Amino acid sequence: VTGEIMNMYGPTETTIWSAVMALANDGPADGDLADDDLASPPIGRPIWNTRAYVLDGWLEPVPCGVVGELYLAGVGLARGYRNRAGLTAERFVAEPHGGLGGRMYRTGDLARWRGDGVLEFLGRADTQLKLRGFRIEPGEIEAALIAQGGVLQAAAVVREDNAGTKRLVGYVVCSPGAAVDGSALRASLSLVLPDYMVPSAIVVLDRLPLTPNGKLDRRALPAPELARSGGLRGPRTPGEEILCALYAEVLGVERVGLDDNFFELGGDSIVSIQLVSRARKAGLAITPRAVFQHQTVAALAGV
Repeated sequence: VTGEIMNMYGPTETTIWSAVMALANDGPADGDLADDDLASPPIGRPIWNTRAYVLDGWLEPVPCGVVGELYLAGVGLARGYRNRAGLTAERFVAEPHGGLGGRMYRTGDLARWRGDGVLEFLGRADTQLKLRGFRIEPGEIEAALIAQGGVLQAAAVVREDNAGTKRLVGYVVCSPGAAVDGSALRASLSLVLPDYMVPSAIVVLDRLPLTPNGKLDRRALPAPELARSGGLRGPRTPGEEILCALYAEVLGVERVGLDDNFFELGGDSIVSIQLVSRARKAGLAITPRAVFQHQTVAALAGV
């Protein structure tokens, strides 16, 4: 079969069709999907009667390649929501970069401009997470996961399985015939994402749970199992005993053995500082760098 496949993007509020990209399906062509496109789906360029803006929180345009929220304006823009004045005022806002009196629609979608003038879709802005003072875009984490070899689908959520202890968890579905390792994926993500955006655990699923209308059912995502390196070896020295107790305390788990990995049990850069502070009060002089370099109780106690 030959011909064009058109990838069309647009919300109902802008009369459905606002951007388009032609995808060739009959061999290599300028419009073909590359591997990177699977992580950040291209939605093309605005159609002739539509203006698209990728803006920051102050409604200023962001540079090419930077993630922002997508706003749409043009002749296809609706007047608002019937009998919903408050919602209309929230989503249909003044167009500061157009003509006088112009309006634009706040889509709630995250996007960025490519160097060739094509828009990439990166998920929803209203799924933004906040963890220990950091704002996290799950779409960026999911895109980084899908960019890894063998990963077909991905999701990133903040869980609080233990009261007061929040952790960032990633979920992946493997490509047909592929197999992935959660620890290896975390190591790869650490090369492209800041520490606070690297999930403390990655769970491999057969499929992502969906709601009846086809959206990700976050409440149905399973809690990650504790990752342990071999059996649970108990402490042998007073220092190891203190560290085992402190690991369990700051990570919110019942027991920790000598070979348990701080980060695979849910630790991160912020929790590592808590560990260092409490260890010093207990008479153990360690540094945050040491926690990253020597991640098990046995290794950390050795330094």
